[in-house]
Amino acid sequence: MKKILVLNCGSSSIKYCLFDRDFNTILYGLVEKIGEKGTQLIHHKGKKKLKKKVNVKNHKEGIALMLKMLHDSKWGGIKRVDEISVVGHRVVHGGQMAKSALVSRVALRYLKDFEMLAPLHNPHNITGIKEAKKAMPHVPQVMVFDTEFHQTMPRKAYMYGLPYHYFDKYAVRKYGFHGTSHRYVARRAAEILHKKKPNLITCHLGAGSSLTAVKEGKSIDTSMGMTPLEGVMMATRTGDIDPAVVQYLVNKYKFVYDELFDIMNFKSGLLGISGVGKDVRVIEGKAKKGNERCKLALEMFCYRVAKYIGAYAVALGKVDAIVFTAGIGENAVSIRREICSYLKIIGVNLDARKNRNAIKNEADISAKNSKIKVLVIPTNEELMIAKEATAVVGGL
Repeated sequence: MKKILVLNCGSSSIKYCLFDRDFNTILYGLVEKIGEKGTQLIHHKGKKKLKKKVNVKNHKEGIALMLKMLHDSKWGGIKRVDEISVVGHRVVHGGQMAKSALVSRVALRYLKDFEMLAPLHNPHNITGIKEAKKAMPHVPQVMVFDTEFHQTMPRKAYMYGLPYHYFDKYAVRKYGFHGTSHRYVARRAAEILHKKKPNLITCHLGAGSSLTAVKEGKSIDTSMGMTPLEGVMMATRTGDIDPAVVQYLVNKYKFVYDELFDIMNFKSGLLGISGVGKDVRVIEGKAKKGNERCKLALEMFCYRVAKYIGAYAVALGKVDAIVFTAGIGENAVSIRREICSYLKIIGVNLDARKNRNAIKNEADISAKNSKIKVLVIPTNEELMIAKEATAVVGGL
């Protein structure tokens, strides 16, 4: 039986998932903290879990370890590499590549041009593709882009107010991200609502956070921009900021541009405001003990998410449901409550008990009198990538 392998390579991690031809999960795992102290493997098969420290210095060694686990007599799911019919790779920034595609030298060169626009992800996505190609040279490899779902945005949504030739000549425009996640939860929401093409506001809230206005199944606007830096405040990213701030700090205080870019991507957001970390759970704990900066960080995050929801309600005209997903969206009860407290003006009301019970499970957390449904839907980007990759190679 042919199988589908999904890879998601980050800066210091490799997530993997193996599916059967009917898209049932056979196994999944994570090699984390690659090249750092405390590197470990977390591997799941069925209800069993393996967690152990490993010595993995780079992505090449990480993929070799993953393949070893796939072949393992107890923990694996294949006997030979040729049982894998296709490998689907998550690629964060696909530029103007509108559809998932087979890996090619031309495509990789094109993606290389966008590395600086997604510095936390694209370089490592490309490394993972190259290493997987070396390890499995005869298995088709497919790139699935986070930007793909947002290719349906109209020009009024994706254009910036720069001279028009900046778009024509330099491809400067909004691309949007987390598209695989937004697409998955939008499709699942349609099934839950028993409505073929609902109008939705999908909120992918995690270390990286983005919101998307989904009109009749298609993305018409999204909060992230040409890079994942635009939009709501995130774990370590600033989100929306006046670009003149950069000019001011460079000219008056002699900051170096690249240094500021690093600060805006890696040292800002919840981390920069709270001063204690980027994990919402840690920040909430400190806030409850009276830490004012932690309180402010949470207030800023919730306020900015609520503002985008309000804006997208205007963009859609009619909203059937607001969907929360990803690490914060699926688990942070108080964050959902605070965000929705701003939304009474558009008829949103939460059921407090349902909200408390909705942790890592699908749920309708809206009150009976809410004019707009509020759903929690755990995302499944790996499943979406598996289906996309299979479609590119023409099925199994």
